[in-house]
Amino acid sequence: MKMTMHIDDDLLARVMKEYELETKTDAVHFALRELDRRARLKVFAKEGLGLGLSPGELRDAVYPDYQLETMKVAEDEKPYGSARPD
Repeated sequence: MKMTMHIDDDLLARVMKEYELETKTDAVHFALRELDRRARLKVFAKEGLGLGLSPGELRDAVYPDYQLETMKVAEDEKPYGSARPD
């Protein structure tokens, strides 16, 4: 699907560089998949879905910087479009 979007150029460039994405489309797809993954993990964390893992075991299995209770990466929140410190 083709669409016009207004995206923060600096943010897009940082994401593309950090994750070695070649195109803007790749970056948008990556971001959408990541948000979907986080939503699914939130359900796993809340409902367990028969995985037999404690919240701590699930957190350790996912990524050490994630706070599954809020599904946020452990870093300071910045307003959208704000400059990122070097």
